[in-house]
Amino acid sequence: MLTEKRNIPYDFEEIYVSYFSRMKCFAREYVLSEEDAENIVQDIFTELWEKKELLTYNINLVAFLFTAVKNRCIDHLRHKVTVREAVNQMQEEYQITLNVKLASLELFDQSLLSEQDVEKIISDAIDSLPEKCREIFIKSKIEGKKQKDIAAELNLSLKTVENQMNIAYKKIKSELKDYLPLLLFFLNN
Repeated sequence: MLTEKRNIPYDFEEIYVSYFSRMKCFAREYVLSEEDAENIVQDIFTELWEKKELLTYNINLVAFLFTAVKNRCIDHLRHKVTVREAVNQMQEEYQITLNVKLASLELFDQSLLSEQDVEKIISDAIDSLPEKCREIFIKSKIEGKKQKDIAAELNLSLKTVENQMNIAYKKIKSELKDYLPLLLFFLNN
């Protein structure tokens, strides 16, 4: 068995055989997973192997190993907490999105909207666009033309057409905000 302090260099293999299972048991108490505990201890012994010169110094090997395992376990648990919090936040945001969509669908009473009502709502939203923006939007969404073709036809840059489409989307989205299902249907065509 190794003593805690020595004046002669440690033998890595002797250290590994003597301490690996004890360090793994210690780590296992905190990280809860056998695999995680083994990986943590294996990483520490790999680093110890890479820094073999430490074994030539007069160090308290047991304290060194326990401290290294403790710090790795802390890092591991902090990472797990951070990941769990991120997952929880994503699930919460997803739940909020589902609730908004559900509320929107419940409020959207299709029987209140005849075909003429839908056409009028959409027509009014399109008519609210600035003239050039409206022209580009109609060519794209109603006539089904590609943006590069619209740019060539109107003698505009592709970037101008893209910018005008973005403006149109924002404005129409704002105009149709109370009709979310209608907006989604219209913008996904």
